[in-house]
Amino acid sequence: MIQRREFITLVGGTAVWPMAARAQEGRRMRRIGALMGVPAGDPEWQVRSARFLQGLQELGWTVGRNVQIYWHWSALDRERYRAMAAELVAVRPDVLLTNGPTTPAMRQATRTIPIVFVGVADPVGGGLVSSLAHPGGNLTGFAAMEYGFSAKWLQLLKQIAPNVTRAAVMRDPGAPGGTGQLGALQGAAFILGMELTPVDNTDPGEIERAITEFARRPDGGIVVPRSAASLSNRQQIIALAAQHRLPAVYDQRRFVADGGLISYGIDNADLYWRAAAYVDRILKGEKPADLPVQAATKFEQVINLKTAKALGLTMPPSILATTDEVIE
Repeated sequence: MIQRREFITLVGGTAVWPMAARAQEGRRMRRIGALMGVPAGDPEWQVRSARFLQGLQELGWTVGRNVQIYWHWSALDRERYRAMAAELVAVRPDVLLTNGPTTPAMRQATRTIPIVFVGVADPVGGGLVSSLAHPGGNLTGFAAMEYGFSAKWLQLLKQIAPNVTRAAVMRDPGAPGGTGQLGALQGAAFILGMELTPVDNTDPGEIERAITEFARRPDGGIVVPRSAASLSNRQQIIALAAQHRLPAVYDQRRFVADGGLISYGIDNADLYWRAAAYVDRILKGEKPADLPVQAATKFEQVINLKTAKALGLTMPPSILATTDEVIE
C-alpha cells in the first residue's frame, strides 16, 4: 500500500517545551472531555485522535502534565451517546470535543460547557449554531458538508466508468444537510446528463432491495455522500456494489480501505489537528460564541486498485496523478 501523507506518532516527556507550556506549569490541570461515535480501536480514528493530540502538544498542552483528556468511545448508538455525554458532563471538563454523530447528544447534556465539534454535516441546518460566522451559545467547530463535492463525485464516476449514465445516491432523508446535498447532486447530474435514484440508507433491508432493483438496468453506479447511516452500513453497501459490479464513489477514505472503489472528501485528520487550536483558545479564555465555524481546507482522494481490477476498470492516468493514496 502507498501510505497516506503521514501517520502521527506522539512522543512525550523529552521535548523542549515552548514558553506557553512553561507559563502554565504550576497551574491546575485542565480537563477535556471527548465523545467519539466510533469504536476505540478503529484505525482511522486512531489517526485522527493522534492528530488532535499533536495539535495540542504543538500549542504547549501535554497529557498528564497540564491537561487530562477523558475519552469516551462508542459505535453508532444514540442511546449510548446520551449516557456517555452525561458521564462526561459530570467530570466537569473545561471543554468538550465531539464528532458529527455525538454532537447533538452532547448539546442536550450541557448548554454551558464549551463544545468544539468536528465533522458536523450542517451545523446551522441541524440547529446547533445560529450561523457559521456567529455561532452563539456554547458550540463551535468544523463543518463537514461541502455541496461542491457533488459535482466532483459524479465527475469521478464518469471519468472512471464513462458508460455510467445512472447513479444511486445513498442518503439519510432525516440527516441535516441531506436535502441540500441531494439538490446539489441533482444539479450536477443535469449538467452531466445523468439520472439519479435516491436510496434510503438507514435500513439494511431497504438498501439491499433498492440496490438489487437499481442494478437490473445497465450503466449504473453509486454515490455515497457523508452520513452516519452510510458509515454504519458501509460493509453492506461495499458488498452490494461488488456483487452487482457497480462502480461507487464515497466521501471518506475508510470506505476504500474496506474495499470500496474510490473516495474524495475532506481530510478528516486535518480537521482534528485544527480543532486542537480551538480547544487551546477556549482553555485560554475565549468563548465558542465568538469563534466562527470553519470549513475544511484540505481534501484527499483515495483509490483501491484491487477493487478497480475486480470491476474490470482501468484508472485513467489523470485520476492516478491527482490521487493522494493508492491501495494496491
